[in-house]
Amino acid sequence: MGLLTTTIGAYPKPDYVKLPDWFDDLDTSGPTEGWAEAMKVLGKDAEVTIEKGTHQAVIDQVDAGIDIPTDGEIARENYIHYHCRHLEGMDFVNLTEKTLRNGNYSSFLPTVRGTVKPRKLFLAHDWERAQKITDKPLKITMPGPLTVADTVVDEFYGNNKDLGKAISEALNQEVHSLANAGCKYIQIDEPLFARYPESAIEFGIENLERAFHNCPEHVVRTVHVCCGYPDKIDKDDYPKAPKESYFKIAEAMENSSIMAISFEDAHRYNDLKLLEIFKNTMIILGVVAIAKSRVETVDEIKIRLKEALEHIDPHRLIAAPDCGLGILGKKLAIRKLKNLSKAAHSIEV
Repeated sequence: MGLLTTTIGAYPKPDYVKLPDWFDDLDTSGPTEGWAEAMKVLGKDAEVTIEKGTHQAVIDQVDAGIDIPTDGEIARENYIHYHCRHLEGMDFVNLTEKTLRNGNYSSFLPTVRGTVKPRKLFLAHDWERAQKITDKPLKITMPGPLTVADTVVDEFYGNNKDLGKAISEALNQEVHSLANAGCKYIQIDEPLFARYPESAIEFGIENLERAFHNCPEHVVRTVHVCCGYPDKIDKDDYPKAPKESYFKIAEAMENSSIMAISFEDAHRYNDLKLLEIFKNTMIILGVVAIAKSRVETVDEIKIRLKEALEHIDPHRLIAAPDCGLGILGKKLAIRKLKNLSKAAHSIEV
């Protein structure tokens, strides 16, 4: 059947799921402020509407040939703050302005004012809602400790290491809840590993492993490390994380307990010698761009995957988009996923 395929997280929301989406407002606080109000408007129909939208997202991925789909993050305004809403200690009423991502933009953000811990476990419900529509194994995603710490304002812990530790302990409870429910693929997103590789090595990977502590053997412990979104499609000059960041964190990631790591490669090609650093870790390689309207052909995707296979065993390579698909819109996303799947599945391994 060739190489396996997966998606990374977000999928375009159907029009009837009238929740704010950070892909429509990447550099403002709009989605963060508007999600709770939008949920009130959906009222008693919220769960039915979100379930319908989630099922459509899963079906689209499966029909496009994806082997390990996600729930599309349909219920979320963004992958970070949706999770934070379920944590004690996070103030979503009194937002605080903060400059983010090495000074690339500023936003009004939720503020940590007390001990961070789960208010109520929720991801097993999200996984079950999506899994029941398909026989394919459904992957669930959550934001990583370093990325959360950098995307809120801390008025309590005083440093990202201690805040990240508290976040990772909260994530760990969700990991075990998901595993007990039957979820096989759990992915923690840490794009900030690419922005701050030194912090990743100093304490970020330790906190990531803490989030997966005592995770059952049947769960594929996955981390996604992308290099940043633009604020609109087909924008070429937006500030990405440094290209060399992947090399800086590679050895530490290989020596960690993480089983699979997701890298973007389609937006800008990596030196594929990067893959040779990983002797045991699975690599999820981004082979379609998520912020470009041009649809990669089956042949060019296949060529890139074959180039990657010169540096890694086929049973440890999974094909994917670079990151979430929300900025593309549904039609473009489906076209890219179909070509990705055709290319990956046609490779003899």
